[in-house]
Amino acid sequence: MLFYFTLFCIFYLLLVFYFLEISHQKKPTTHSLIVYVDSGLTPSEFEGTRRFREPQNQNPERAMDAECGAGSCLGWAARDPSGFLSPYRFSRRVVGGDDVSLRITHCGVCYADVAWTRNALHNSMYPLVPGHEIVGVVAEIGSNVKGFKVGDHVGVGTYVDSCRDCEYCNDFLEVHCSKGSIGTFNSIDIDGTVTKGGYSSYIVVHERYCFKIPDGYPLAMAAPLLCAGITVYTPMMRHKMNQPGKSLGVIGLGGLGHMAVKFGKAFGLKVTVFSTSESKREEALKRLGADGFVNSSDQQQMESLTKTLDFIIDTASGDHPFDPYLSLLKICGTMVLVGFPSEVKLHPGSINLGSRSLSGSLTGGTKDTQDMIEFCAANKIYPEIEIINIQYINEALERLIKKDVRYRFVIDIKNSLK
Repeated sequence: MLFYFTLFCIFYLLLVFYFLEISHQKKPTTHSLIVYVDSGLTPSEFEGTRRFREPQNQNPERAMDAECGAGSCLGWAARDPSGFLSPYRFSRRVVGGDDVSLRITHCGVCYADVAWTRNALHNSMYPLVPGHEIVGVVAEIGSNVKGFKVGDHVGVGTYVDSCRDCEYCNDFLEVHCSKGSIGTFNSIDIDGTVTKGGYSSYIVVHERYCFKIPDGYPLAMAAPLLCAGITVYTPMMRHKMNQPGKSLGVIGLGGLGHMAVKFGKAFGLKVTVFSTSESKREEALKRLGADGFVNSSDQQQMESLTKTLDFIIDTASGDHPFDPYLSLLKICGTMVLVGFPSEVKLHPGSINLGSRSLSGSLTGGTKDTQDMIEFCAANKIYPEIEIINIQYINEALERLIKKDVRYRFVIDIKNSLK
């Protein structure tokens, strides 16, 4: 009797384990992460930028083919959350009637590249090819393309598609597409494959999300405009921070902050830089041409500017107090946040008593992006960059984490990706 009872128990346990294994093999629903921000942000800052979209027209066989490590496109990819990048071959989609294929010459390095290669948000899809500050030369166009020709210098930014039909797309605010725009990397593309970014030899993009770079503008310097530049340009234009003689405060002096300073000076503003790093004083005043520098950890220096600023652009990447900065705004002044601190705390009196405004912003729409590029070319506004070879990218990402860059790494894809 004991023998039969033991056999029964073993048989029962085997059934339990079998059904547990079957349940574990069920695949979860796949979602794609849409990247909107970029540059200079820590992983925690990206938490506020996420918008998920169900994959559309996903073709599992084609997705598998595109990620098998073979194909006509050579890139550098991360294979796992270590974030270590190495050579990787894959396939791009065939050029469609409305598409532009460009041979990539340069790609800027954004903190988004760090966040997603290292799976900071726990949704990275490997192999992952980062990069969303892309510039290059048109190699092929679709039969319906009218705005570009082979040989044109062009750029691609943080997203490569949107629904093109909602109220926001119709207003050229595609970054706020109601259905979610498709990120340049780590998103599900229209053909069901995972988008792969600019650390690669070429890319295929719908012409709407491709931008002309005027002749004579250095391609290497154009790359950071596609994320860092447009991220600060958009709110400056929206809030009319282009009025000569007005005063602008810029919090933080990194990839975003240094572009805010350059735009501010080009608009004829009096620009003051705020930083906790005293070492940046000389850079702000002499290298970038700011009119003033304030060590924001010095209460006396801060209080000396009470109610003197018309505008503030806050590019700081870490948590920081807001009340001290809001007190520097004039009556009806505006402060715009382009970073994503883990929280925003302020006393209601900081805005109510002075009729001040605190606003937020992401990157920009396609119209603003093209306008910004043309403005930079006309006014000779050039980002401060450090050009690197693709083989140096892992070291560069480590330096970016340590904020050891002035002010943007740009990869020389054309001459180093072999």
